[in-house]
Amino acid sequence: MTIPDIKAIKPEHRWNMDEAGIMEGMGDNGLVVGSVHTRFIQKKQPGSKAWTSFIECISALGKSLFPLVIFKGKSVQQQWFMTSLNEFKGWKFTATENGWTTNDTALEWLQTVFIPQTAPHDLSEVRLLVLDGHGSHETTEFMWECFSNNIQLLFLPPHTSHVLQPLDLAVFSPLKASYRKQVGFLSLQTDSTPIGKRNFLRCYYKARFDGLTAKNIKSGWRAGGLWPINSAKPLLSRLLLENSNNSKDQATKRKAEELLPDWNVDQSLLDVVTPKKLEDVKDQVYQISQLGKASTSTARVLFRKVSKVVDQRDFVIAQHERRIQQLEARVQQLEPRKRRKVKTSPNSKFAGIKAIKKAQIEAGDRQIEEEDSDGTIQLSSTLSHITIRE
Repeated sequence: MTIPDIKAIKPEHRWNMDEAGIMEGMGDNGLVVGSVHTRFIQKKQPGSKAWTSFIECISALGKSLFPLVIFKGKSVQQQWFMTSLNEFKGWKFTATENGWTTNDTALEWLQTVFIPQTAPHDLSEVRLLVLDGHGSHETTEFMWECFSNNIQLLFLPPHTSHVLQPLDLAVFSPLKASYRKQVGFLSLQTDSTPIGKRNFLRCYYKARFDGLTAKNIKSGWRAGGLWPINSAKPLLSRLLLENSNNSKDQATKRKAEELLPDWNVDQSLLDVVTPKKLEDVKDQVYQISQLGKASTSTARVLFRKVSKVVDQRDFVIAQHERRIQQLEARVQQLEPRKRRKVKTSPNSKFAGIKAIKKAQIEAGDRQIEEEDSDGTIQLSSTLSHITIRE
């Protein structure tokens, strides 16, 4: 395929996939209060060093596919999952010896995740998959599967992912930062709340809302010059240019000086007090509106005080949310965890929600559902299962 043919591929058919990993118990640094006479300050961490990786795939229009979560182990266990699995509908789970993808994992991801979820209405339309040069992407089976399904592969040059790959440019960084933030919330709880597979999935599910936004995804494609197509964009990246850090620091300093508020304001025009309720804000806004042009400095004072009240309310709300998380974590700990292997199809290594639910039912952690999502009503008995379709 020629370069003009690649440029003609529609943005909704342009995809980028990559794998990343997270240490389950690694939270953010945060702030620690301690004595100035102590050289080292200890901070409580969940302590789990289990490694879990995941495969994400995004399109040039800001969409993302369901992820594949790769645990470190011999097989997927049902006790790794909470009873409620509604949030993880469409997700795939598997386990490998080192927690990273293998040749078989990459091929099965292509067959069961990428191809079905990105299938165009017109099968003659070409799909473009941008990926790095990992060995699992260069196998004969992987490339033949792409050729058979009219998928063009665009391999990034070595050591250029930090400049060209959309996922590395604008998605993985906020995704991992949000995950570490969620782990930090758990570290505020008692020592009896370690980061296990259940807490990892819960934190990662919340982190995807902050990392895989349409804005971040489009920014990654734009920063790499892959869409809209701009070959000069990566060449002018600050990661490649000399003295780029110095120029960035100077620009940041100038911007901070421009945004520096004027604290020497005349507050004699109106006695502004910190509002306690909404009526106080309305009264002060009305008084400021009567001052005309002279109300600018007074309005600044009012806005600062209103911001103070909002911060106080946010702090109280954050305390309540953390308390709720503590109670939820304790409830999860009190639930019995029965070990049971999740049985997958003989032709697949991936575990879906249906297989996980079946393992939970066999372990006694879940009741047999009367109605599945596909409209099938199931009645259980001690001898047989009768399925009635509407």
